[in-house]
Amino acid sequence: MPGREAEMHPVLKAFVCGSISGTCSTLLFQPLDLLKTRLQTLQPAVNGSGRAGMVTLLFRVVRTESILGLWKGVSPSFARCIPGVGIYFSTLYMMKQKFLADRSPTALESVFLGAAARAVSGICMLPVTVVKTRYEGVCRAPRPVPGTWMTDLCLLLQSGRFGYGSVYGALKSIYQTEGARGMFSGLTATLLRDAPFSGIYLMFYTQTKNLTPQDQLDPVLMPLLNFGCGIFAGILASLATQPADVIKTHMQLSPQKYHRTSQAIAFIYKDFGLVGFFRGGVPRLLRRTLMAAMAWTVYEQMMEKMGLRS
Repeated sequence: MPGREAEMHPVLKAFVCGSISGTCSTLLFQPLDLLKTRLQTLQPAVNGSGRAGMVTLLFRVVRTESILGLWKGVSPSFARCIPGVGIYFSTLYMMKQKFLADRSPTALESVFLGAAARAVSGICMLPVTVVKTRYEGVCRAPRPVPGTWMTDLCLLLQSGRFGYGSVYGALKSIYQTEGARGMFSGLTATLLRDAPFSGIYLMFYTQTKNLTPQDQLDPVLMPLLNFGCGIFAGILASLATQPADVIKTHMQLSPQKYHRTSQAIAFIYKDFGLVGFFRGGVPRLLRRTLMAAMAWTVYEQMMEKMGLRS
């Protein structure tokens, strides 16, 4: 096994480390992603009862779909994140080796590196992202009673039309019925969300770490330092890119309705106002921040054990 590890190309090692870190973070924080998708696509209440908050929606999902309902969409999440995070970290590692050698990136270089690596990963994995978004919105509660909140949820969630049995079946169905446009629906919004997020995240993450006296810190505490820096960077990056995430979700759930990003923007503003661009912000901020912090912490620890500089 050690000999086999030594034979691995450094870029492949970065891919393996990234994939494992993505697996851990996805499994833990999938419920937050599901709640984020549901909150973003719920329509305003017409009877004056107000809209559901994150905690209310959490209990509704558990009550009607069981506790395992919170992990709906975990299969396409795995199909996206395991290779997707691996592609991101291996691309980032490769670009660092090519352009930076052994020095740390500047703030501007961090933005470029993070955005470019995420764009490559995002484009490669977008068809699976579309499936994941639709999976998370599917309502499987048994025969909802007319006039109840569950009926409204099933009708209002556009993804209620989709009854995919597997990730492969979903990809095949989307390609047959919607073509390449359906496979890559929400591409612009996804890139506008993910590329800036990763660029902003990497900038704050690297700059925050550079400000800490790492040489004087106990090596045992390094994972805590990495995680803390990741939390700080994730909060700022999530807030900056939340509007693009809302737009992306609407476009992927209703590809026939929105052919252009501008159409989704106009609809969200008309129906929800400016606040609509920040719906689902709390679960997304929690999930993206915690996922990114954990992914980077696990990745850096694994790369160190493999004798590579992340």
